[in-house]
Amino acid sequence: MVGKIWIPDTFFRNSKKADAHWITTPNRMLRIWNDGRILYTLRLTIDAECQLQLHNFPMDEHSCPLEFSSYGYPKDEIIYQWKDGSVAYGNKRSWRLYQFAFIGLRNSTDLVSTTSGDYVVMSVHFDLSRRMGYFTIQTYIPCTLTVVLSWVSFWINKDAVPARTSLGITTVLTMTTLSTIARKSLPKVSYVTAMDLFVSVCFIFVFSALIEYGTLHYFVSNRKPSKGKDKKKKNRAPTVDIRPRSAAVQMNNASHLQQRDEEYGYECLDGKDCTSFFCCFNECRTGAWRQGRLHIRVTKIDSYARIFFPTAFGLFNLVYWVGYLYL
Repeated sequence: MVGKIWIPDTFFRNSKKADAHWITTPNRMLRIWNDGRILYTLRLTIDAECQLQLHNFPMDEHSCPLEFSSYGYPKDEIIYQWKDGSVAYGNKRSWRLYQFAFIGLRNSTDLVSTTSGDYVVMSVHFDLSRRMGYFTIQTYIPCTLTVVLSWVSFWINKDAVPARTSLGITTVLTMTTLSTIARKSLPKVSYVTAMDLFVSVCFIFVFSALIEYGTLHYFVSNRKPSKGKDKKKKNRAPTVDIRPRSAAVQMNNASHLQQRDEEYGYECLDGKDCTSFFCCFNECRTGAWRQGRLHIRVTKIDSYARIFFPTAFGLFNLVYWVGYLYL
């Protein structure tokens, strides 16, 4: 009976692969009423195309359509219309999607104009929301713990060079591995996703912790002058007397001061010489600072980092999660 009845030439416009079920017999049903109405159903499995925008990955939501219409009959010959206002579907518990959560269905009817005529196109939109559990366990938690682990070096003695260096390099290599694994879990897109942003910022924090110790070790290891210079300093009389916010400068030997200025750079009170623009070594620690110079103690960088790094990372997480989840 099915072979003797005319059936509309319905096709799925965005399908990539479709199979009809024929085991053990063709999975189709036909009913005919006395008034001429015909009910025909067929069981199909369809792989349809869905254009995904992954800017908010893995906190993204999508609406994937399934479009179908007549292949050869325009609207003047065949009109498709929904029997009911909304599409009915089975129990939500049967929608088992491991990576997505099924939200609901929406149906619509559109008119598409082509060179062969105007066709009625019907669409069913599947609203999906991605589940974050897998990515939280595999990416977000390990990256966060790696960043926190890099802060341990701030509490290690600055003289323990092997310990702090190995910890910094290990955390950097770990972040590199995590970023590579995170990129394999999504299609190769050319734009930056939410996960790429989080992993990149975590990598910057870990790398900055290593650079912080490199900077600290460089200045601390070069802060002590040579013994010859120490002997010269003991024999020298104070040549400069500078007070904060004071314009009066008393010099015992102007020509000698100019020579020292070229050799050491900047002078501090009590005849102490500073080899850096910041005047941050212990030689200048107890004296008044030359006006216009910035007073930073490099030996205290670890103390500053213990406060700055956790605070900055906490603010980033606050902005990141509020921005992607609620805005």
